[in-house]
Amino acid sequence: MKYGFIARHRSVWPTRTMCRVLAVSHSGFYEWMDRAPSQRSQDDARLTRLIRESFELSDRTYGSPRVWHDLRALGESCGMNRVIRLMHLAKLQARHKRRRLPGDTGSRLENHIAPNHLQRDFQASGPNQKWVADFTYIWTAEGWLYAAAVMDLYSRRIVGWSMSDTMQAKMVSDALLMALWRRGKPSALMHHSDQGSQGGFNRSSQHLQSWRCYGKTSGLDARVNGAIGDAITWRAIASARSGAAVLAADRERNHE
Repeated sequence: MKYGFIARHRSVWPTRTMCRVLAVSHSGFYEWMDRAPSQRSQDDARLTRLIRESFELSDRTYGSPRVWHDLRALGESCGMNRVIRLMHLAKLQARHKRRRLPGDTGSRLENHIAPNHLQRDFQASGPNQKWVADFTYIWTAEGWLYAAAVMDLYSRRIVGWSMSDTMQAKMVSDALLMALWRRGKPSALMHHSDQGSQGGFNRSSQHLQSWRCYGKTSGLDARVNGAIGDAITWRAIASARSGAAVLAADRERNHE
């Protein structure tokens, strides 16, 4: 331990001074330096590299128990106390950061509220009659990942989805657009989606009403007023492929 301390601090204090203060001979220190590292030291160095990798991948949030489990998953046979010792020597201390959930910045305008046509009737007699959508977020090593999905109530299959590392309204409309593209020609569709933090879309209740429209417009036209948090309004659209249109505004849920 004394020789190791001297070796680590040779750039700070003179070697002979440290040997004298620590009551060791400088010749013994140089002899120790010339020796090949022991197998234990080599194993410690290799484990420390693996420990540091696990620690960094966790965004510096893993303590010794989780790092130890990572090492075990890699097939390393080492004890918890050894991991604690090596993390201490490497000055790897987990930071206890509280994950702050994304806030609800949604703006809800009364004149953009759409009626609730679904009325909690989650049964469908066939595909492409009733779709429901949701918006959520998932914590990852790189931060929050935001995801939107559209599900067909008849088959319970996810027919459209979108993901982003930022909270943006386009992600929600992209999920609906994917569903319209994948499902071909829905003739009469009710789309029930959530309202909240995403400019009126999130986990409460926005509802989109759909019916057949014989126009020559194409694609999904989602008009977003301003940045995130502004209300989203939808105008009647028709797909040249499907002839399906969506017309709705945001509807706010009564949170009680």
